[in-house]
Amino acid sequence: MSYLNNPMGIENKSFEIIEKELKEIKDYDFDENQMKIVKRVIHTTADFGLADQIVFKGGAVDKSLKTLEKGCKIYVDTKMIAAGVNKKKLRQFGCELVNFVSDEDVAIEAKQRGVTRSTVSMEKACKCDEIRGFVIGNAPTALFKLIELVKENKVKPDFIFGVPVGFVGAKESKELLLEIDTPSISIQGRKGGSTISVAILNALFYILNNER
Repeated sequence: MSYLNNPMGIENKSFEIIEKELKEIKDYDFDENQMKIVKRVIHTTADFGLADQIVFKGGAVDKSLKTLEKGCKIYVDTKMIAAGVNKKKLRQFGCELVNFVSDEDVAIEAKQRGVTRSTVSMEKACKCDEIRGFVIGNAPTALFKLIELVKENKVKPDFIFGVPVGFVGAKESKELLLEIDTPSISIQGRKGGSTISVAILNALFYILNNER
């Protein structure tokens, strides 16, 4: 049996296929960096439909690139996101991913209030001035809370990536995200997930490093 078994060769061939099939679907109105993000999202999911559901708002790509290049803390709503982002690139640009969902104080308060740990964790994150970006790949309640705090002028993020997945609140939370002025990238509808969040972040770091 003959098959491609070189990591870089497999990735290069994958992107060739993605580029070819995207052009066959339609002429998308993405700029160069936006298209790099779209391709990596498709590379991660094999879902070409996401090209029609991804929304770039408020110069989100340029704003997030400037923030990441300076180095910052980024709140991520799952440890899966933290595990998937390129560690070498994080160190290179002085960025740190933080998540408080497993913190004991968060768990206790969430139980006392009868709300999700994602909600309380987001409240804790929004009190930290060093956190400049927010990446939500799993919990709609985290995104709802973040939007609420932005509207109350309690936090002013440089960027929000809102791609929670699911049937309860995911679609609605991402629709609300489009109503605030914060630069954002979102996947509208029910689809999303931590893997897409990872793809977006990694794509941005590759762009900063002049890679695909």
